[in-house]
Amino acid sequence: MTDIEIAQACKMEPIGAIAEKAGVDEKYLEPYGRYKAKVDYALLTESQRPDGKLVLVTAITPTPAGEGKTTTSIGLADGLRRMGKNAILALREPSLGPVFGVKGGAAGGGYAQVVPMEDINLHFTGDFHAIGAANNLLAAMLDNHIYQGNALNIDPKSVTWKRCVDMNDRQLRHMVDGLGGRVNGVPREDGYDITVATEIMAVFCLAGSVHDLKERLGRIVVAYTYDGAPVTAKDLKAVGAMAALLKDALKPNLVQTLEGTPAFVHGGPFANIAHGCNSVLATRMAMKLGDYAVTEAGFGADLGAEKFLDIKCRYANLAPSAVVVVATIRALKCTAGWPSRSWAARTWRRWKRACRTCCGMCPTSKTSTGCPAWWR
Repeated sequence: MTDIEIAQACKMEPIGAIAEKAGVDEKYLEPYGRYKAKVDYALLTESQRPDGKLVLVTAITPTPAGEGKTTTSIGLADGLRRMGKNAILALREPSLGPVFGVKGGAAGGGYAQVVPMEDINLHFTGDFHAIGAANNLLAAMLDNHIYQGNALNIDPKSVTWKRCVDMNDRQLRHMVDGLGGRVNGVPREDGYDITVATEIMAVFCLAGSVHDLKERLGRIVVAYTYDGAPVTAKDLKAVGAMAALLKDALKPNLVQTLEGTPAFVHGGPFANIAHGCNSVLATRMAMKLGDYAVTEAGFGADLGAEKFLDIKCRYANLAPSAVVVVATIRALKCTAGWPSRSWAARTWRRWKRACRTCCGMCPTSKTSTGCPAWWR
């Protein structure tokens, strides 16, 4: 069975039952249909329960398709619950870019998945749309400020803030906009980032409260003046409007694994751009509700885990009790320079096209152990 067939064959529990299993009181629960919900972050300040232990899942340098950190995290949490331990998951939300790219979905695989898998991999509860809207609102307010007289004396050539879209669209990475006459803005070089690579996503996942989020948003530098002074989102008076767009997205999302383990899936900055971890609020909530909180960090240990320890843990005052390292033979081969299967297949096709007559020396020949040219 494929991953999606396994996920669709699963009989999910109502989200109310999952919340009860996790210890979430009904007053904190905001259902998004039957199998998804947001949990009010007021739970963190009102609960007197001591925090559980934090377990980080990372990996050796992975291959382009990943090495199974999410699958291992889910399997570990499911295994702990089968042993009678109160384990809660805290994972990242998938970006539509990788979902529709070579990597595919990020909700686990096989019988270690979070569900509803299709919803999580697509629009989910709209968090990424809210983050993209806040990012693009700031860009619009910046350009509008320049157009309306430029009271802050911003140099249009020094603008560092880009718009975003949650898709792999290389055509938009570098562009010129503001064309078409005076009423259409000031012409300048611009570009689009993918939503998960934006600074909004990074500060969103590091924020510990709405007040903290607003403070972080206000410090974002978007451009410089002609004198070289930085211009921030606070200078543009954009913080309140951005926070309004993000206030509901800031609440962690509660779902479940195939075995009914409660899972918070919230936030997802790339590890090569930001810290590559799920939100601080989701991790803290998992620790507050469970004896063991299992979480992951993106990419390999040299990126995700290092940033988890040096950035997220320092900002949020967290300390993992254990670290699980995912190591696969495929990743070891890739790290050592072993040719990937796709490279080997392409090379074999080129060699086969070049060979017009069978010499009996090819790798598929019954009379030979292989063509020397192939192995060179």
